[in-house]
Amino acid sequence: MAMQARIEDSDPRRVNGSYSAKDMAVLEGLDPVRKRPGMYIGSTGLTGLHHLVWEVVDNSVDEAMAGYCDHIDVTLLGDGGCRVVDNGRGIPIDINPQYKISGVEIALTKLHGGGKFGGQGYKVSGGLHGVGVSVVNALSSRLVVEVDRDGQRYRMEFAEGGKVTAKLAVVGPAPRGRQGTIVTFWPDAKIFEDTQFRAQTIVERLQVYAFLNAGLEIRFTDKREGHDHTPITYQYAGGIIDFVGHLNASKESLFKRVAHFDAAEDDGEVSVALQWNTGYYEGIHSFANGISTNEGGMHEEGFKKALTAVINRYARAKGALKEKDENLLGEDIREGLTAIVSVKLRDPQFEGQTKAKLGNVPMRSLVERATNEKLAEWLEEHPSEGRQILAKAVQAARARVAARSARDATRRKSALEGAGLPGKLTDCRTKNAAEAELFIVEGDSAGGSAIRARNPEYQAILPIRGKILNVERARIDRMLKNNEIQALISAIGAGLGDDFDANKTRYGKVIILADADVDGSHIRTLLLTFFFRQMRPLIEGGHVFAAQPPLFSTLVGKEKIYLKDEVARQRFLDEHPNHKNEFNRLKGLGEMDWNELGETTMSRDHRTLLRIDVEQAAIADEVCSILMGDDVELRKHFITTNAGDVRFLDI
Repeated sequence: MAMQARIEDSDPRRVNGSYSAKDMAVLEGLDPVRKRPGMYIGSTGLTGLHHLVWEVVDNSVDEAMAGYCDHIDVTLLGDGGCRVVDNGRGIPIDINPQYKISGVEIALTKLHGGGKFGGQGYKVSGGLHGVGVSVVNALSSRLVVEVDRDGQRYRMEFAEGGKVTAKLAVVGPAPRGRQGTIVTFWPDAKIFEDTQFRAQTIVERLQVYAFLNAGLEIRFTDKREGHDHTPITYQYAGGIIDFVGHLNASKESLFKRVAHFDAAEDDGEVSVALQWNTGYYEGIHSFANGISTNEGGMHEEGFKKALTAVINRYARAKGALKEKDENLLGEDIREGLTAIVSVKLRDPQFEGQTKAKLGNVPMRSLVERATNEKLAEWLEEHPSEGRQILAKAVQAARARVAARSARDATRRKSALEGAGLPGKLTDCRTKNAAEAELFIVEGDSAGGSAIRARNPEYQAILPIRGKILNVERARIDRMLKNNEIQALISAIGAGLGDDFDANKTRYGKVIILADADVDGSHIRTLLLTFFFRQMRPLIEGGHVFAAQPPLFSTLVGKEKIYLKDEVARQRFLDEHPNHKNEFNRLKGLGEMDWNELGETTMSRDHRTLLRIDVEQAAIADEVCSILMGDDVELRKHFITTNAGDVRFLDI
């Protein structure tokens, strides 16, 4: 799943004490990475763990984009390690005259060291900060790099924190004249909360790499005990054309053809593929040098502007719009659109180390010019598809107009003042949004308990009745007629859809509090689908959480102990082998006393929250469509395929 959760401690602590020069330190080598791993990989949870894999694979993909690699092999080993093999040029093994060490040692031990800083090694690259594989080395308990070059195999080994344990040396001939790099690493359990890789997370990312690099073969093998050892291979001759077809496979396409065009200028290259479906949500996914730009940027801006202009010109030329008619809005045209916008450029300007937004202004002009010219040509060459696009856009515009009054009415309502709303918000006292928390609670009974258990200074409670509308299957005009949806929009107070403004959010944390059973999971999924489709910046900004009520309680003497899940229960038994008291299975929020709910699930001093984030928007889009769409067989296949990666399942 691309929409992931990470455990977060939500109790801010203040450190008191003196502060002088003696308290300061200079971290050298790879020490800064181990001291502050979150600065380099985002977190020490599963997201950060998998980031290690991406850093190594990115280097191999860069070799593919440079035209030197056509095969990458990723293997999860039975001892907890990960091995990435490519047939690129191989990391340089000769001595750098300036630093007096080999290229391998530069890449593995020097932050901001590599061949991607304006030299001739790479024309196009995703890893431009030079911290990738050295960070992996710093956060591994062991790392082995093997380089096949000039008929020889070179090997170098490192221990915890990147300490050299075996210097670079020839260990024999390269197998059958092979050339390339092999990196094998074992994540350090002292750094990461969990060192068990999730196969599906890796597979999803590898598939995206294959889509973005037409012809590149990527193979994944899971050799861990209890997993299927059969290799999975991805290779797509059609590249992003196949990518669009794959994303729309879970939807009903408006027509079979996928529009595609390329353009190249001195500023770079652009490749676009697009196809409409009968759904109500746009899925524009942009990439720069193979890096997912979840927050868009100049390339995406250029595409959207040109798309709106081209379709409106086409609509007037074909008589779908008269001179007196207003232009179709971009949101009308993009309803049901699935598009991939991929650009390649020499010196990309990414905003932040996360590389979520592209800032190169010339790319906006390049993409805009290409879309204006090439898409107009495609529409003239495919009149049947053009008529279907226009018909859908016009229908979307009519629905937008019909929904305007309902949307305006929802905006005008203050924090759930309307008496007709099904769930009454019990608000908190603070007006500081960063401090405030909104608990969305399943059912009136649990809502009543939550109101008693909360801290009224900063915790607000919104009970919802039953399961909210599945917004994946509903256009906005129908959505806005749903009482529970209206309650959510009004409570959060930042609008929805294209008008959503994260700066207006009334709560710094929006926490889903539902039972730890099948129905509770369904409610969480419905809510997360709503947030992803209509308030996505809320998730991207790290504001959406899932509460973690305990599943078990037991007595140790006279003290009541709460345990989050089966894993916690087993760990407790291991630590208390003579424990005789029975475990009480807490089946739902309604069965917990209000003080139990407050102590275990709502109090900042004791609770555990799961923060929801979106690592790959294209994958999250696909998963939402599969799980919440109409294709039952596709949903069954997804569930059975991913069943082996489910953790902490409670049945």
